[in-house]
Amino acid sequence: MPANPDAEGVHVSTSQLVALEGRARDLSFVHKAKSHRLLAGRMQSSMRGRGLTFEELRDYLPGDDIRTIDWRVTARTTKPAVRVYSEEKERPALVVVDQRINMFFGSRRSMKSVTAAEAAMLCAWRILGSGDRVGGFVFNDTRIDEIRPHRSREAVIGFADRIATQNAELSADFAGASSPTALDAVVERVTSIAHHDHLIIVISDFDGHTAATRDRLLRLSAHNDVICLLVYDPFMLELPQSGDIVVSGGNLQAELALRQGSVRQAIDRFARERGEELRAWQRELGLPMLPVSTAEETAPQLRKLLEQTAWRQRRR
Repeated sequence: MPANPDAEGVHVSTSQLVALEGRARDLSFVHKAKSHRLLAGRMQSSMRGRGLTFEELRDYLPGDDIRTIDWRVTARTTKPAVRVYSEEKERPALVVVDQRINMFFGSRRSMKSVTAAEAAMLCAWRILGSGDRVGGFVFNDTRIDEIRPHRSREAVIGFADRIATQNAELSADFAGASSPTALDAVVERVTSIAHHDHLIIVISDFDGHTAATRDRLLRLSAHNDVICLLVYDPFMLELPQSGDIVVSGGNLQAELALRQGSVRQAIDRFARERGEELRAWQRELGLPMLPVSTAEETAPQLRKLLEQTAWRQRRR
């Protein structure tokens, strides 16, 4: 953890989050999964009709609306052909951002809390730029702040301000206790609002996740598009060979003697088991679980991860 609380990457301001609007413009996250789009703006439903987006030409079939006949193609091929469209359907988005004390850790570029804040705003700006309504939830160990979905810059700036406010409250001398139930509580709040056709992006390290978290995400994903951004610090994947570190969970501190093989093995085992558990979640729920590192810039990572997800969807 950086020693200087004013150092870059420890906290993030509203103005810094607002400035990410430009970095979000060139993000392109299109995939072809049942004609949905991933973070690409308006959601295309699988319903067909006289919508806004041309999909294909095909032979006329009994029962087709004669107004969809393409007379030029019909005359050229001497076979009746119709133009098929996909209706466009608005997809409001909810971005859920974790700002609990467990997110106040970082060994390199930034704290997990800062990386989560940046990822949230990149998504929010991209969604707004596509013409959809965007809102979200910012939660910490004691409260949940809610921004209802709106289609306006003012709403997104308000969302940035809520994130920055909670982010500024995080400190190494945090006197409260971490809340293992906060993640479940915020997912339950999302479930009460997003009944269907929402895009839901959950940005967290998923510390404290339970079977209830899994079940709620499963219910959400049944009628909505859900993406999980797993924020992690590579420290536990690349432990130093020697030295001691002090870690804090808020009101408790512990010293870890990394020079001792048993300590290193225990940390390595914990990291490996947790990673396997989250990957099992992804397989079970069928949700994108995209890892975002605190050691690299957030925007390039997000672009690469979501483009890879889109490619995998096209391959299915």
